[in-house]
Amino acid sequence: MARIQQLSKHLINQIAAGEVIERPASVVKELVENSVDAGATKISVEINNDCRDIRVADNGCGIHPDDIMLAFSKHATSKIATDEDLFNIHTLGFRGEALSSIISISKLTCTTRTKEFETGTKVVCENSEVKKVETGCAVGTIMNIKDLFYNIPARLKFLKSPNTEFSYIQELVQSIALVHPECSFELKKNGKTMLKTSGQNNLLQTVKEVYSADVISHLKEVLKTDALAGLKISGYVSTPDYTRSSKKSYHIYINSRTVKCPVFQKAIDTAYKSLIANGKYPFVVLNLEIPPSDVDVNVHPTKKEVRYKNTNQIFNFIYSSIQAGLSNYVEKQTDEKYIETPKQDNIVDFVQPKMENSREIFFDKQNDTIYISEQLLNKEEQKFNQKEEENTEQKQFFVPVEEEKEPEENIVGQYKNTYILVEKEDGLEIVDQHIAEERYIYEKLMNEKNIVSQMLFVSDVVPVSSTEAELIKENIGKFEKFGYGIEFLKENELIFRKVPQMIAKVNPKEILADILENIDGNIDRLEEKILITTACKASVKAGQKLSTWQMQEIIKKWRTTKMPYTCPHGRPIVKFFPHKEIASFFQRNF
Repeated sequence: MARIQQLSKHLINQIAAGEVIERPASVVKELVENSVDAGATKISVEINNDCRDIRVADNGCGIHPDDIMLAFSKHATSKIATDEDLFNIHTLGFRGEALSSIISISKLTCTTRTKEFETGTKVVCENSEVKKVETGCAVGTIMNIKDLFYNIPARLKFLKSPNTEFSYIQELVQSIALVHPECSFELKKNGKTMLKTSGQNNLLQTVKEVYSADVISHLKEVLKTDALAGLKISGYVSTPDYTRSSKKSYHIYINSRTVKCPVFQKAIDTAYKSLIANGKYPFVVLNLEIPPSDVDVNVHPTKKEVRYKNTNQIFNFIYSSIQAGLSNYVEKQTDEKYIETPKQDNIVDFVQPKMENSREIFFDKQNDTIYISEQLLNKEEQKFNQKEEENTEQKQFFVPVEEEKEPEENIVGQYKNTYILVEKEDGLEIVDQHIAEERYIYEKLMNEKNIVSQMLFVSDVVPVSSTEAELIKENIGKFEKFGYGIEFLKENELIFRKVPQMIAKVNPKEILADILENIDGNIDRLEEKILITTACKASVKAGQKLSTWQMQEIIKKWRTTKMPYTCPHGRPIVKFFPHKEIASFFQRNF
């Protein structure tokens, strides 16, 4: 064996670069995150030479000329200074590895200036050697990388096609742009602009610029806080009738950092589990703010993996926040606190600043208590007494007013005895009658504590396999809970003694066959699958002719559901055609 020797600085940097710089997108990530940390409001990324030439320019704070040489050395950073800082990280970068790694595998030129100086500094780096000169430039930093991996040919062989490598870069810039809507991003490929955001600090506008206007028309706002735990989540999720074929549309962030977090993903999947079909995924842009001391981002050099102090708490907070957003519940932000309210016209929002200015009501933030002044109480008491006198004098003239009836749906008719056509002010709705009622019944069953059953005088004998029999016996209590009474006559034969009243006319063989088909060897969420089958069997069928009154009832009940987008199997319930689109097809002016 050869003698032990100290590796050169350049070789050490090249080895370390393998952990930090995996591909061209890794370089873009490190440089763009540095720009964000520098407070930039404009960031430009230009890609050339099959993704081996990369230029990142920003209008951030720049690098002090006395620090520029140190910036390219190993483990040099302005973002942490003490051991304690490692557990209180508020920046995207903090390891001090990126620049030293990049200059070991590319030819880099850095031009930078801070606002305190009239001239800037130009630094040329190659083979980990750094040279600097004074130069004229604007405030900010330009990082120009040439011939990435020029001295590591083995790494070049493992890169994918230039188009694929650029797609990684584009996805990365899109992801960072979405979590920083206050910053304008531009991405160019061979001189052609591929992405541009305006930096209006409006997330919906940024989503529109990155994707399309069609996406934002299907989004629901998510906003929830837990002041005690120091948690806040904000962003948007798509309605269940708008899905993608992969999880690439999961844009999830922890303290504005792009992460791959199984806990976060599981919470999203669970929130949508009975809303979308298998193999389909929602569009999600969510940022979880959490005290830095409660999350560890120092798990991996890429900083994409995180660990939490309280995993269950985080899971439940994300899950419940998404559910609330899909149900139209979001918090209304004021200067003092967040108030959770449903999005309804008859809800009056609590506006703290107006009340505090009056000083008749005072909010004590420390004790989370509202104090009402004695003067205000006296005023309210006087108003109450005055109203009581007026009511007493006018009782003889009081005439009860009938409650205003809910407006009837404008039912146009029924198509193919399956779809209900509803005329709206701004277009036409086509509603699947079966799955609309199925969604209503499913939610009704979910909320009922005691499901009404009907005893069966006669029941067909239902044969089952040994595996199915064992499964049913082990979970007999769950069937009982939802109104099913099952009795085994033999090891592989059973009868139904009772079924939920709403499906009393359905053949028991058909009910059990559907439940077992839904389970298909997977007993996870068995209770939910029993409910889904019950709701499906109890709903009006496709092809069944309905009266106008029956259609009115189905639509009216469907409108009351919390999740009116899809059935429990994940199929969309309604298709809306805007009147403008219909008129345009017939070349009419809207």
